[in-house]
Amino acid sequence: MEGRIFVSYKYADKDVYSLGKGTTVRTYVDKIEDYFDSTDNIYKGESDNEDLSYLSEAQIWEKLKDRIYDSSITIVMISPKMKEPGKHDKSQWIPWEISYSLKEMTRNDRTSHSNAVLSVVLPDMNNSYEYYIKDNKCGNCTCRALKTYTLFNILNANTFNQKSKTKINCPNGSNVYSGNPSYIESVKWSDFISNPKHYIDLAVKIKDNIKEYTIIKEV
Repeated sequence: MEGRIFVSYKYADKDVYSLGKGTTVRTYVDKIEDYFDSTDNIYKGESDNEDLSYLSEAQIWEKLKDRIYDSSITIVMISPKMKEPGKHDKSQWIPWEISYSLKEMTRNDRTSHSNAVLSVVLPDMNNSYEYYIKDNKCGNCTCRALKTYTLFNILNANTFNQKSKTKINCPNGSNVYSGNPSYIESVKWSDFISNPKHYIDLAVKIKDNIKEYTIIKEV
């Protein structure tokens, strides 16, 4: 794996499976740091509940540039309460961090390209992923349903956004996508942490074929 990683997450979300006393999403981010055995190549998006609604887009970009500009991979931690109820997407940090990760931005005559982006879905307090991921089986056909409507709009829009998706017909008559139908693929934490490099390399492979996807970059 090459490139620096930016991690976007709701650090204070406590509705995740306990890894010990005081577990929050930040605890899981620390596990990613431990795996790579270095903090030099990981940038953490700190969310301090700051209201962004009064800031202009230019002011928000200035706050994000140094965090994301030098990264080439963005990991988005999906957690049960990553979205703050009653707040628009533009008033929360995570959508802006994803948007900036996907845009090509020029600073000091150097232009950064769109990041590879991977969603890592954390287990809830009951060690279940079904608040977002539902694994189904119909005969010999297995499929995974994603509750994308629960996500920020920019995440939803970049899921199942491959221009020419490959479909498999299941015995129940439903269509299942195969291959990599999403620019932002989703993986359960339990699978990701067993082999982080594999899933990050997958996200980079998808990024290398970015022209196959319809990318939405605005919040």
